[in-house]
Amino acid sequence: MLTNLSPDERAASRKVLVAVIDASESHRRQVEHALTSFYRVATYSNSNEALADLRETPPCAVLVDKSAPPLGGYDFVRVLRREKLFSNVPVVFTNNADEASVHAAAIECGANAFLAKPYRRSSLFRAISQQVNKTVERQWDALPTLQRQALVGTMDVFNSISDVIEKGEPIAYTEVANACAPLVEAVGMREFKGILDGVRDHDNYSYAHSLGTATLLLLFGYTIGLKEPDLSRLGTAGLLHDIGKMSIPHEVLNKPGRLTPEEFEVMKRHVPLSLQYFAKCPDMPKNVITIAAQHHERLDGTGYPAGLKGNELNELARMAMIVDIFGALTDRRVYKPAMDAEHALAIMNTEMAPALDRQLMAMFREMLLDSGR
Repeated sequence: MLTNLSPDERAASRKVLVAVIDASESHRRQVEHALTSFYRVATYSNSNEALADLRETPPCAVLVDKSAPPLGGYDFVRVLRREKLFSNVPVVFTNNADEASVHAAAIECGANAFLAKPYRRSSLFRAISQQVNKTVERQWDALPTLQRQALVGTMDVFNSISDVIEKGEPIAYTEVANACAPLVEAVGMREFKGILDGVRDHDNYSYAHSLGTATLLLLFGYTIGLKEPDLSRLGTAGLLHDIGKMSIPHEVLNKPGRLTPEEFEVMKRHVPLSLQYFAKCPDMPKNVITIAAQHHERLDGTGYPAGLKGNELNELARMAMIVDIFGALTDRRVYKPAMDAEHALAIMNTEMAPALDRQLMAMFREMLLDSGR
């Protein structure tokens, strides 16, 4: 339900809201739990109630079951398609069985995709993300092969990790490193602008921020003269540095405003959560783990989770904290526009100067200027 949101919150929700219409309470809860790290989720047992609510705050995607009362899934989709407000909203249709006739009928009445229950978490992510981002991702087809491979490969492996984490299985370093290989090569050839532009409007903020961090970390790595296999480790570290955020509630992760002290404590848990996951990964390189552990630390000891300072901080982690802060300031979020690079650098060089490595900051600024960022 969205009736408790303020007008500003409704406007912010619009770009990330997924509406779930299903008679099964347990299924609605499962979907909400699965999506809550990436989207705001509104669930409904009644399609008429959903329509009334969603006319006030249109969603970015709809997940509707064939049996959703009182209209049923087919007629609900037809109603959506008749209203201009919803004519282009992606619809994922679900059913308790993988029946070809249901699949065909769902597509015929206006649905964009079909999922048969039970489905994997990664399948749900993929269905929602592919539909919400199809316009963005269609533009990837026009990119040079290397840049397209970097985007598609890292997105696929990033989405699959949620299943791995949910099952308590280890994250395979080799698999992530292989997905990052085109990114490493593209950055080395200075062909990364299309990659950064390609995720600028992507709805999966966690992926977009992580890929942006990986890209700029690699550029930083090339700047200081790193070679393989250190570059592969650095790219992987960038993609995985915030992996613990997959377990942070959406209302905290994407709150449209300042976090309360209690909410900030919840947010800070993503670092130890990342380390818990990595503890199950015997082949995860030390540098990947160190960057995840220290990218929120600060030279003056004001960071978290350990309050490390000065020489206690690894140099790669010092680089990562600069890139992560720059990304947080310049990324577009549902509740704020993107800040321009010069403004972000000015803040980092003044208000945040005691917390950051000055030599690396100067190098980072020069690197951005040289790259045309």
